Amino acid sequence: MARFNRAVSFLLTTLFFSAVGANETHFLTLQAAVNIAVQDNPNLAQIQARSEAMAAIPSQVGTLPDPVISFNALNLPVDTFDVNQENMTQLQTGLSQVFPFPGKLALREESAKYEAKAAVHDVTEARWHLLRDIKKNWWALFYLDRSLEIVSLNRKLLQQFVEVAATKYEVGEGLQQDVLLAQLELSKLLDNEIKLSGARKRVEAQLNALLDHSADQKILLPKAVEESIPPLLKEPSLFQLADRYRALLASRRESVNAARSRVDLAKKDFYPDFKVGAFYGVRDDQPSGQSRADFLSLKLSMNIPIFAATKQQKAVDQRNKELMQRRYALQDEWNVVRTQISTAYGNYQQYKQQAELFKGGIIPQARQTVASMLAGYQVNKVDFLNLVRSQITLYNYETQYWMALSGANQALARLTAVVGKEEIYE
Repeated sequence: MARFNRAVSFLLTTLFFSAVGANETHFLTLQAAVNIAVQDNPNLAQIQARSEAMAAIPSQVGTLPDPVISFNALNLPVDTFDVNQENMTQLQTGLSQVFPFPGKLALREESAKYEAKAAVHDVTEARWHLLRDIKKNWWALFYLDRSLEIVSLNRKLLQQFVEVAATKYEVGEGLQQDVLLAQLELSKLLDNEIKLSGARKRVEAQLNALLDHSADQKILLPKAVEESIPPLLKEPSLFQLADRYRALLASRRESVNAARSRVDLAKKDFYPDFKVGAFYGVRDDQPSGQSRADFLSLKLSMNIPIFAATKQQKAVDQRNKELMQRRYALQDEWNVVRTQISTAYGNYQQYKQQAELFKGGIIPQARQTVASMLAGYQVNKVDFLNLVRSQITLYNYETQYWMALSGANQALARLTAVVGKEEIYE
């Protein structure tokens, strides 16, 4: 019976105390993961590079075309190619410049500036997406770690259950089916542990990719986290914050502005562009020694939009349709944002209530129930099946608590990304 008493003592102790954590020096905290990702994530870096590239466009499209320098030989006789033979033969150099109709360059630059601003907002939006994904995967990994920890603890408990049942069976106070039942539940726990380990490996690989690390790099998370779940602002307030801070909406608005500028630019194409040139022709003196005057030529040309009905007008129609498309895209995006806010808000409230219920009520009650049943089983007042069921129920409740806590924080990550602001608490 000494063996039996030692096993029962172990069970009672492990119901209320978990193993002491290891050294947390190399643990990856959530803030550390965020800092690493923002600094090293290649997708964010490429979007940032695109934004910087687009910032260089406005000054290019708002500048006059490069002037053209020309060198010509005019009226050169093909029989002798002698520049002194004919009076009109000259060697000419010139400079010409294209001048778009007034207002075109400014509109091109304005449109490009709006697109560059949209690209800056795209960087901010990509950063929020990265933060969301980092937080979601970190909390998913944290939940899996806690679940594996609970499985390990319960596996030890069930092994002790097997030992207790076997001891009672040996002394004629238990049934063989109790031993088999405990072994069956132990096998189920092992199966669940395998599934959780596989899920952890997958989430770990995803988190490593976001951190720009090797997919097989080991990630260790701290065991202790802040478990409080603060109350959020109401949905109407979150809508107002998103309208003001969400980078995606700001990007769409800049795209609308850019499309509007392109409409105005298309209307300007009904007016001609001009080309101005000045050319200086040098003539050699005649063979007799008589001097010849040099020539100065001036040039002004323009394009004539005579196909306006099938070209310029169609371009205006095209740009108007593009403007309408951008406006509809903005409105559709705003509808999606509000839906995402409501969804994440609802999920957060659900997980918050569940976590508080599990931590403050269900789990303490379940632990007391298991302790009571274990004591009753020791004196043959509780059958083994109910004891095992109560322990499995406690295991499920503890797992559900960490799932709810992780779910609330993942919902919070989605919500802050959708709103575009961290401070969304009451």
